[in-house]
Amino acid sequence: MCLGVPGKIIAIYEEEGLKMGRIDFGGVVRESCLDFTPEAQVGDYALIHVGFAISLINEDEAAKTLAILREIVDLDDEIGGHPQEDTVP
Repeated sequence: MCLGVPGKIIAIYEEEGLKMGRIDFGGVVRESCLDFTPEAQVGDYALIHVGFAISLINEDEAAKTLAILREIVDLDDEIGGHPQEDTVP
């Protein structure tokens, strides 16, 4: 399963021939490669997967996705974390 997390592009620059960006994930800023989204501009929202922007999305879609991800985290906290893995005796 793949999980793309939306973030806002706050800076774009080139590093070693690659289009790179600083991405804001609601206060946490990380570096990501933007080469797969050459049309990306500062202020756009992108889906980031393992350090690569895989697509651009609009602000409303980003907000909806982040809300769903927050609900998942809240549910995980509510039910006590991750289920235990089965163990073989």
